[in-house]
Amino acid sequence: MRKRVVPVLILALGVAGFAALVATRPESPVVSPTERSWRVEVQTLSPGTHQPVLPLYGQVVAPSQVAVTAALAGRIATRPVADGQAVQAGELLVALDPADVDPVLAQARATVADLEAQVRSETVRFANDQQALKSEQAMRDNARRQRERLESLVKRQLASRESVEASVDAEARAGLAVTTRQRAIDEHPARLASLNARLEEARATLAAAERDAQRARFTAPFDGRVTDVKVAVGDQVSRGTPLLSVYPTAGLELRARVPDVFRAELQAALDQGNTLEARAREGDARFRLDRFAGSSDPSGPEGIFTLMGDAGALRPGTFVPVTLARPARENTVVIPFSALYGADTVYLMDQDDRMRRVQVQRIGEAVGAGGERQLLVAGDALTPGVRLITTHLPNAMTGLKVTVAEAGQ
Repeated sequence: MRKRVVPVLILALGVAGFAALVATRPESPVVSPTERSWRVEVQTLSPGTHQPVLPLYGQVVAPSQVAVTAALAGRIATRPVADGQAVQAGELLVALDPADVDPVLAQARATVADLEAQVRSETVRFANDQQALKSEQAMRDNARRQRERLESLVKRQLASRESVEASVDAEARAGLAVTTRQRAIDEHPARLASLNARLEEARATLAAAERDAQRARFTAPFDGRVTDVKVAVGDQVSRGTPLLSVYPTAGLELRARVPDVFRAELQAALDQGNTLEARAREGDARFRLDRFAGSSDPSGPEGIFTLMGDAGALRPGTFVPVTLARPARENTVVIPFSALYGADTVYLMDQDDRMRRVQVQRIGEAVGAGGERQLLVAGDALTPGVRLITTHLPNAMTGLKVTVAEAGQ
């Protein structure tokens, strides 16, 4: 009997101890769910007047570059300049051998002198023909009177028939001489006009020869730089052979393709007399937008920019990335690219520290205080004092709880 009571007693004691433990256990705190908050950086907006910029990529050109070609066939006698050398106005660039130039000039001068002599000879001939005509007319008249006297004598049988025939022949010869001389006189204006025409042609040829002789020694027409040197001293060249080129360092231009969407805005600013300046992204080069090219393509026209200041290291053919300052826009704000979602959406932080989605108008790019590229936007919701969320969240949505991150976090 005792063996049966002991186990029951032990079991009862265990149950009593468990009940005591359950009764004296501590109460667990009630756990309530909390909403997660995302740390973000914000920018307090202050709308104002800002100048949007347009990144462009252009090529430097020299519109006033002069290509020097050989005015005559000959040998290169001297070429004191080298490719890339800076030259002053009036400085000799290249010259042909005078032995090839002088004979052409002498021949042209001789032709002019010969024709001038022929014109003078024709004038003397005309005067002589006029004088001779008077004598030949007198001889013809004498021959006619002689024939008439002999015919009268023949009728009275005081002269032979043969003498009359001889007088007729003499009269005919005298008349022929008068006719020939008169024709020579009548042809004088035509002969003189022909000689004068040939003389004018010869003088034109001489003028061209003198011009070519001057161009056989080519000097720099302006302060510039030599390029495209194609010949050396001793080379034999023909007329029209390219020799070298020279361009003015003060007249360089930049041609850059401007997207067609900005053409109307920029053209309107130019028409109003505004100065639109573009700066090179590297270096100190500055350019002024002067006009647009006369032709375009679907992507937009070429903008023609004039270099402002010294060319420095710029050379024709150099590709230069520039930033063009567009006309200023009012009621705009500069924001980082990280604040933009899609093409026209940003998020503001409301008074309850929650995200609120708003749409903005994308004006273009802008240059930040540190020179970095930023975005210029405008919108009715971008009022002074509002907080723009600049941290880009992949799960951004209206109503999302956010917390402003302190500096250094």
